[in-house]
Amino acid sequence: MFSTEHFHPMIVHFSVALILMGLVFEVSSVFYKNYRFLTLAAAYLLAFGALASVASWATGKIFTSEMEGAAGQIMETHELFATITMCISIAAALLYVWYLVKPPAGINLRWVVFTLYIIVSVAVGVTGYFGGSLVYDYMMPI
Repeated sequence: MFSTEHFHPMIVHFSVALILMGLVFEVSSVFYKNYRFLTLAAAYLLAFGALASVASWATGKIFTSEMEGAAGQIMETHELFATITMCISIAAALLYVWYLVKPPAGINLRWVVFTLYIIVSVAVGVTGYFGGSLVYDYMMPI
């Protein structure tokens, strides 16, 4: 039997894993330039992570009820960082595809993408911190 209470956490953790594992490949590709598969793996993981972040954001909106007080403030911060994570991951994925398909002349897009990848990974961590705080401090039974 399908249970929606387990659906959202699976999607959330999947997007986190894709983005963070993609960063590992991205950093590796900087040090091992001759191994193109590292760059391609990082790009694919970022693209799928960006898609999964949209699903995470959407299911969070659908399955999370309103909260008040301190929990409500943490939820608002979590939602803000989830939106930031989603937007940056989409932008980084699009720029990465552009870089791989047809790099623009005069712009070192590789380092822009690398920087965005690090930023989105930090945003994933901050989003996860506030999400974890919501679950463990306000929603888990004692």
